[in-house]
Amino acid sequence: MTTARPPRTINAAIVGLGTWGRTLVEQVQGVSPKLRFVAGCTRTVEKAREFGEQKGFCVTADYAAILADSAIDAVVLATPHSMHAEQVIQAARAGKHVYCEKPFTLSRASAEAALKACADANVTLMVGYNWRFQPALQEVKRMIEDGRLGQVLHMEGNFNGPSVYRYAKEHWRPVRDEGPAGGMTGRGCHLVDAMIYLGGHIDSVYAMSKRMVLDYGLDDTTSMLFTFDRGASGYLATIIATAESWRLQVFGSKGWAEMGSIPHLITWTLRRSFVGQPLETVEFRGLSTERAELEAFADAIVAGRQLVNEAGDVINNAAVLDAVLRSAQSGSRVSLT
Repeated sequence: MTTARPPRTINAAIVGLGTWGRTLVEQVQGVSPKLRFVAGCTRTVEKAREFGEQKGFCVTADYAAILADSAIDAVVLATPHSMHAEQVIQAARAGKHVYCEKPFTLSRASAEAALKACADANVTLMVGYNWRFQPALQEVKRMIEDGRLGQVLHMEGNFNGPSVYRYAKEHWRPVRDEGPAGGMTGRGCHLVDAMIYLGGHIDSVYAMSKRMVLDYGLDDTTSMLFTFDRGASGYLATIIATAESWRLQVFGSKGWAEMGSIPHLITWTLRRSFVGQPLETVEFRGLSTERAELEAFADAIVAGRQLVNEAGDVINNAAVLDAVLRSAQSGSRVSLT
């Protein structure tokens, strides 16, 4: 008689303990058998010390010490965008598995360098595009693959909110180097990833981006037109000086499917309409996409899989950001091929 081995729990360090870093901790700590946080790292230790104590781990400002700790299997990066590439590379060289919040990096070249570092070190890498764990988005993917939606003709979306009003001028988020394409950098990359998931890689971009409301900070209005290598077209707008909303609609030759609401950190409702049929609304069982993605990361580590995301999708998303910046500066369409 053999005794089943107990499932392995991944010991992780949360790096970055702002609002989103704490959200990730809250979703798994004490409730997930697959991943737990055993350490925290942040530049402002005093602000996070009490939170760490509540969640059962110590907090340090020393990232090198986190990477040198043999009791830590993985790092979860919820840090400023411009820090991601170097932190991923450092973690990989230290033999730590890496979960990195989106956007993965701020250029195609740095994305490729970070991916290579993880591959060379044989560590697992995941980028935090949690929308892929939404049942509604997964259902649209199935509708495309089984032919119910027909040929994908066009996709369009918005991801808007009052982000420019939320942070003091001294905070890292309004720094233009952290969000070079305004709301596209931190918000729009979610929709770009969802579009890539559904429609294939983006092969050209035309973009306009400007700051209209405040006299400092990020561009607040960014609009983009895409073409996809499978033939579809796309549109995306990120307006971060307005009320909260988001939407993604996919148009196929047999019908359309739409997702969208005011909060996006909930389980989405799907609306769909097929040619000659009435509008249908589909509800899904609630889940935490943040817990789902962190547990998928843990599963990949245990299974020895290097990549949770497709490398080509990660690189294409980073290349889109490059192209948005070039197009907005030149006023011309930019080809990614």
